[in-house]
Amino acid sequence: QVQLVESGGGLVQAGGSLRLSCAASGGTFSSYAMGWFRQAPGKEREFVAAISWSGHWMRYGDYLKGRFTISRDNAKNTVYLQMNSLTPEDTAVYYCAADPRNSGSDWRYWGQGTQVTVSS
Repeated sequence: QVQLVESGGGLVQAGGSLRLSCAASGGTFSSYAMGWFRQAPGKEREFVAAISWSGHWMRYGDYLKGRFTISRDNAKNTVYLQMNSLTPEDTAVYYCAADPRNSGSDWRYWGQGTQVTVSS
């Protein structure tokens, strides 16, 4: 059973930065695509970023405009999301997900989420 545990969320002022981490266990992390999603209050969950097992492709939500960067360390079974130039609109619960097919669309495993709150 794959387990994903997010960390690094918190309260930050607008314009600030945060780095989220997602630690994986119980599966073959190095063969999975990994992704980040978020859900703001009253809104549907939306795609943020994804990275292939080797890091040879990365995808981002169009709305991000280069502010976020996804990366991974397969030796540590961890994926990261560096978030810069945060705005109050980035306030949401951020979820980590794993795709064992490495397709970028089969998000089979999910973490519990970490809250990010950006104050104006």
